[in-house]
Amino acid sequence: MICAMSETPADDVNSPWERAFAEARAAAARGEAPIGACVVKDGEILAAAGNRTIEDHDPTAHAEVLALREAARKLRDERLIGCDLYVTLEPCAMCAGAISFARIRRLYFAAEDEKGGAVENGPRFFAQKTCHHRPEVYGGIRAGEAAELLRDFFKARR
Repeated sequence: MICAMSETPADDVNSPWERAFAEARAAAARGEAPIGACVVKDGEILAAAGNRTIEDHDPTAHAEVLALREAARKLRDERLIGCDLYVTLEPCAMCAGAISFARIRRLYFAAEDEKGGAVENGPRFFAQKTCHHRPEVYGGIRAGEAAELLRDFFKARR
């Protein structure tokens, strides 16, 4: 189930969205693609990360994967039952697979990724009959803000 949400920013500086966007801005400052993710359980932020593929020399160091890894370590469980993931860009196929295997309850994402996304675009990972776990999906939250952050980052690099 994919639902569009409003673009109303959160007021709370400790909100999952504010944390995910802060991680995205920090990634951009390090020269990484400005994508941030945050894992939440019972209203508590368990983990947050920004992309680190260049810094870590690791093609799997996407914000989502890093946040899922940290949350799993904190909970001492590979299954993040009851956890929600907030991410500033529609997850790719690799990240969608990790989200499914982690058993994330709800996925919230900001901007769609027509080229590399795998939730509403591309392979539509969670709609495949081979997908073992499908989170509830809510896209388009603060999409304009996320798209602008990405546009500005890549424009400056050209």
